[in-house]
Amino acid sequence: MTIREMTKKYTQNIIDLRRKFHQYPEASLNEYNTSKMIKDELDRLGIPYKTAANTGIIAEIKGKSSNKTVALRADIDALSVTELNECEFKSKNDGFMHACGHDCHISMLLGAAMVLNDIKDTLNGTVRLIFQPAEEVAEGAKMMIEAGALEGVDGIFGMHVWSDIECGSVCVQEGPLMASSDLFTIKVKGKGGHGSAPHQGVDAVLTSSAIVMNLQTIVSRELNPLQPTVVSVGSLNAGSRFNVIASEGVLTGTTRCFDADIRNKFPEMLERIAKDTASTFRAEAEVEYSYGTPIVINNAQYSKLAEGSLEKIGAKSIVIEKIMGGEDFAEYLNKVPGVLALVGVRNKSKNACYPQHHPHYTVDEEALEIGSALYAQYAEDFLNK
Repeated sequence: MTIREMTKKYTQNIIDLRRKFHQYPEASLNEYNTSKMIKDELDRLGIPYKTAANTGIIAEIKGKSSNKTVALRADIDALSVTELNECEFKSKNDGFMHACGHDCHISMLLGAAMVLNDIKDTLNGTVRLIFQPAEEVAEGAKMMIEAGALEGVDGIFGMHVWSDIECGSVCVQEGPLMASSDLFTIKVKGKGGHGSAPHQGVDAVLTSSAIVMNLQTIVSRELNPLQPTVVSVGSLNAGSRFNVIASEGVLTGTTRCFDADIRNKFPEMLERIAKDTASTFRAEAEVEYSYGTPIVINNAQYSKLAEGSLEKIGAKSIVIEKIMGGEDFAEYLNKVPGVLALVGVRNKSKNACYPQHHPHYTVDEEALEIGSALYAQYAEDFLNK
């Protein structure tokens, strides 16, 4: 019996689990009930585990030898989104929703655990299951690594359901797949005054607006146009009244790229432009830059292994354009070689056509069997190759 055939036995279980997790979404770092439900399922399967990073879980399925260890990761947190779908398993936690598909990831990994537990006596090594909290705030992977999730691990495999890919197709392409994702805050200091006498003040609104415009020259004039790069200002807060010259302004934004050298240059470029622009308007500016998630770079050797796994389970392997979104799975890939797979869940006929983080987000649940089978097949191929 093939891995895909074995997975089919558990398909309804996997769907039921997904719907159960979907009803009880929890915020990053507060996934206590989610963690308990996962542990209950692991207990039912007789798979040993330990708690890590408060709400994270590290479980292991030991094969007939201890030659190698492959890690499989699923993130477990949800978003502060109010669900607008009307279905029997709609979120029961007001203001929170699994609008990024992490309920799918949990259930698919548990489905894979069912299969791998059945065939553990045929595995030449150990499968480590990592249920990770706090992906949405880019903290969970680092916390799990610090808790020992990668100790003794030879390779890692993760997946993310993806709303832009049709159900039945999966992307496991090698090389850079998802961009780095960093944050910045710029604080502008001017001088308040009356709106009728702007010359007596230093306008933080004008200065902040000029900084927003000038930051766009980083992409258009300072960097190679063949390098995909984003500098976006997402918020600008300044002023309190129509006839008062604002004395302060605060900008927040994000940078994205696929080149480590460019990423390391961002803080200097932002600070130079912000301060020089502010000086032009007689104001001052301070820049705070926070590194978020690194670039997701899929290992060439293991991408080929994953393509072979996809062929065995009967799913289609596709190549897509690189994605400017970030994923903290990159933290694991900076430590051990591995692959992040993007599993297609799009099916317009089932209303599964909304992007991640949308209040109407949903998935074609036929993708759950594919995801579980891929997790299990990749683990078997990694350990028994």
